[in-house]
Amino acid sequence: METAGQTHLATLSQLAVASYETLERELRATIAVLEAQARRFEMAIDNIPQGICFFDVDERLILCNRRYAQIYGIAPDKLQTGMTLADIVEHLLAAGTSAMDGPAYLAFARSINSGTSSRTWSTELKDGRTIQVGRQPIPGGGWVSTHEDVTELAASRVMVSERVSLQALIDWVPDYLWVKDSESRFVVANKALAADHGRDPSEMIGLNDFELHAPELARRFRASEQDLLRSGQPMVDKEEFIVDASGTGKWLSSTKVPLRNAEDEIFGLIGIARDITARKQADDLRDGQAHILEMIATSAPLPEVLERLMRLIESQLSGIVGSVLLLDKDGAHLHHGAAPSLAKEYTHAIDGTRIGPKVGSCGTAAYRREPVIVTDIVSDPLWEDFRDLVRPYGYRSCWSTPILSHTGVVLGVFAMYSKTVREPTKAESNLIDFTTRIAGIAIERKLAEDRIHFMANHDALTGLPNRALLGDRLSQAILYAQRYGRWVSVVFIDLDNFKLVNDTLGHNAGDMLLKAVASRMVECVRATDTVVRLGGDEFVVVLFDQDPNVDLVAATLQKIRTAIAEPVCLGEHHIRATASMGVANYPDDGATTDVLLANADAAMYRAKELGRDNFQFYAPEFNATAQEKFLLQEELRNALARAEFTLLYQPQVDLRSGNVFAAEALIRWNHPSLGLIAPMKFIPMAEETGLIVPIGDWVLHEACRQNKAWQDAGLPPLVVCVNVSARQFKEKNLISRVVDALTNSGLDVKYLELEVTESLIMQNVEMAVATMNQLQSLGVQISIDDFGTGYSSLSALKTFPVARLKIDKSFINDLATDENDQAVASAVISLGQKLNLRVIAEGVETDDQIAFLRKNNCDEMQGYHFSKPVSAHGIARLLYKEQGGHTPPE
Repeated sequence: METAGQTHLATLSQLAVASYETLERELRATIAVLEAQARRFEMAIDNIPQGICFFDVDERLILCNRRYAQIYGIAPDKLQTGMTLADIVEHLLAAGTSAMDGPAYLAFARSINSGTSSRTWSTELKDGRTIQVGRQPIPGGGWVSTHEDVTELAASRVMVSERVSLQALIDWVPDYLWVKDSESRFVVANKALAADHGRDPSEMIGLNDFELHAPELARRFRASEQDLLRSGQPMVDKEEFIVDASGTGKWLSSTKVPLRNAEDEIFGLIGIARDITARKQADDLRDGQAHILEMIATSAPLPEVLERLMRLIESQLSGIVGSVLLLDKDGAHLHHGAAPSLAKEYTHAIDGTRIGPKVGSCGTAAYRREPVIVTDIVSDPLWEDFRDLVRPYGYRSCWSTPILSHTGVVLGVFAMYSKTVREPTKAESNLIDFTTRIAGIAIERKLAEDRIHFMANHDALTGLPNRALLGDRLSQAILYAQRYGRWVSVVFIDLDNFKLVNDTLGHNAGDMLLKAVASRMVECVRATDTVVRLGGDEFVVVLFDQDPNVDLVAATLQKIRTAIAEPVCLGEHHIRATASMGVANYPDDGATTDVLLANADAAMYRAKELGRDNFQFYAPEFNATAQEKFLLQEELRNALARAEFTLLYQPQVDLRSGNVFAAEALIRWNHPSLGLIAPMKFIPMAEETGLIVPIGDWVLHEACRQNKAWQDAGLPPLVVCVNVSARQFKEKNLISRVVDALTNSGLDVKYLELEVTESLIMQNVEMAVATMNQLQSLGVQISIDDFGTGYSSLSALKTFPVARLKIDKSFINDLATDENDQAVASAVISLGQKLNLRVIAEGVETDDQIAFLRKNNCDEMQGYHFSKPVSAHGIARLLYKEQGGHTPPE
């Protein structure tokens, strides 16, 4: 039994030992696991970037990581588990990393720990660092604290805050503002700059111009900025052109300045740019206006002026094209004037459009004489008949405004086309007003110049070419006939007894007869032939490209003769006119214009001798009159030596005061047997022979002598006007002759005026201006006689050193009734005023003529209405009368 018990006890003992060993193994395994977990926890705690401390309820340290020791400068091995908070404060004080002294620190910590909520605060250490501390209570007592060095973070936040504040500041700047580095990459860009490129400011950083602009523009920016960085010289207020993200072109005034570091090295640039597009456009508009007005003043071709005007307007606007249509002479059709950017096919299609109440925008505007604004071509009924025409070109709106003259007459239409459905803006409306005014001035000026040119080369009464154009037409006809072996027939025509019509029925009836006869002659000849009115009742017909057949020429002459003889209704009277005609044929009857005209004239006089109302072909015997002309020339050569010349003087009157201020010296030939001969009978002969030079010299000396004699007699001083012929003007010693006349007479130079004809000046403008400048330098006044009858260029006129313009008598005769004469006269007066010249009208005979001249602000007049040419004593009587004195002695 005892042995069995012992056996059981041994067994139990073995079981107990085995169980203990098992428990021991399990405990060791658990401890190992816990130790491993503790090591991992400790490792994890040590790798946290923040400092961490665990304290129990008795303020004893349970655990802290290495980062905590590093933050406060304490060796890790000095921070042992079980240390009290007071012990740790002692270590902080020793390391110099305590924010306050020991008691204060403990008191502050305990006040924090007494609470049950989490807290976070920042504290400044004595070394300047900022530590952010967090406190979290542990359930059951104690707490865990976190410590983070936020010194760099705080500084970074300040920098970020400052940068945010700077960006906000520069974003308030309305101009472009940016900074670039040395490679022209954006470092800073404000909102205005970024927005124009369709980006945010932050998206601009690191970009360069090649990523924002077209290559060529980017290259220019890059080159100029690299030059700036190399030279170190700032760029100030340079005008630069860019295209923004929307495709809109803009002008900028840019200033760029290099940036330098402390070592004075350039590391980038700062730039600021202002949008000056509006100012640039205003400058361009002003400059364009000035250029266009200069073009108008210098008589540039109208198409060039209008095209320049259209391009100027288009440069001011976006998406707008301009067009000018000119109203034809018939007042019913519109023709192309200028449209540089309008589709060419469309421009051709509307050329010649007839105006009307429903003819698109332009035709309707011209018809209504008021602006027509069509905002949608597709739906507007005015475009119903033209919608298919315009559709291929995409134009959706069209704003048309009539171009009016200063008297309200429609001259044309200005139109703006847009490819969007809209009405004009205020700025566009202002440009419309400006454009129509300028276009009106240009068109009206061109019409006036054409009219003046036409009047200078055409007869004012009949509209036929005049003597000035005859020479050119006849010369061309002779050249053609010479080349192709043809004839040219020159027909001199003189109406029979025309003076009787004027004397009995009046000048108006005579003018009606001349017009009717002129019209009939034009209808009798071909378009290539020329009918010319020489003046009065004299006409010349040039038959161009004739067969060498006298019978064919005779048939044409008979046709003309019959047409002239048809009755003409002049009021209550029916007049049958006849004409005497003489014919000279090239080449048989002359090889030059002068010979042909002279021989045709001789043949015409032969027709008169034979009873009038017939035509005669030239025969050499008709030149018997040439002998008479030769004899008269010989007598003319002796007239000066025999003192047969005398001077009459026609007063010139100021239209405002009515006083005589000048007198024109007019030569007469007192022939011993023929009596007083008018200048028109001998001056051309004197000009042809060269006798005009000594005769003109005598006139100059005599006129100066007489003027000085009037002054010596106590009469009020006046200016004496002396005509200078073309032959005299070309003389090299003209200046010395003038000086001699003044010196010999003792007359002050300011009382002498020389009159030169318009055609004389235009023969050689350069020489004429040089001579006139020499005369002007002496103090001699110069006037242009017979203005409007020659070829003068209005642009050249402004360079002539002249003081007065004289309107030719041919424009004054019918001034009261003839609109053409009125137009020419008013144009010359206006032109003179614009050029600061005085204007005098000659041949004034009626009150109506004076009334018109005064109404149009003409300065002076000369004519029978005041006085015929009178003797020197007659002038003296007029001057004495103006003074209120008695008749002077002879």
